[in-house]
Amino acid sequence: MPLRLEVFEEAPAQGDRMVVTDLGAMEEARLKAYEQGYGAGWEDAVAAQSQDQSRLRAELAHNLQSLAFTYHEARAHVLRAVEPLFGTMLDRILPDLARQALVPRILATLRPLAAEAAGAPIRITIAPAARAAVEAALADAPALPVEIAEEDTLGEGQAFLRLGAAETRIDLDRAVADITAAVRGFFDLNGEDSDAR
Repeated sequence: MPLRLEVFEEAPAQGDRMVVTDLGAMEEARLKAYEQGYGAGWEDAVAAQSQDQSRLRAELAHNLQSLAFTYHEARAHVLRAVEPLFGTMLDRILPDLARQALVPRILATLRPLAAEAAGAPIRITIAPAARAAVEAALADAPALPVEIAEEDTLGEGQAFLRLGAAETRIDLDRAVADITAAVRGFFDLNGEDSDAR
């Protein structure tokens, strides 16, 4: 049964209508308004969250890119700073080390050959500049059947030890050249990478 509200004003005129309110319709309208408001609020929250996530992703990407750039800049700077040091080591220190290591390397190779020699002489072919150091080292070593020969085409880090038909080659100059090429190649490659950025 519809609810009739009493009007406390003056009595309505003959043509006026009386307002009748349906409680079910009011409740239905109130629920519909609530659902519309709730839905609008939900859509606003989802849109705000989506915008926040997009903003966070963009900031994260920017920060990662900045970090990567900073890392590569720092790495390139450090490599540029140490390259002259490595250049000096490759040009001056490494060849000296190879020359100094030749005699110990010859002696280390000579000992097993001497055991096999059974009195046959072992021929050591070296550069003329290395002769004094090799002779001095052999003078301190036990008597070994050794013949020293000079070869002008050999570097100070090279030697050939021959026992009969067997020959052992010591080539520290080649090792120095390979190390130098590898280190210079590393710096050249990193220089190209830095330029590409």
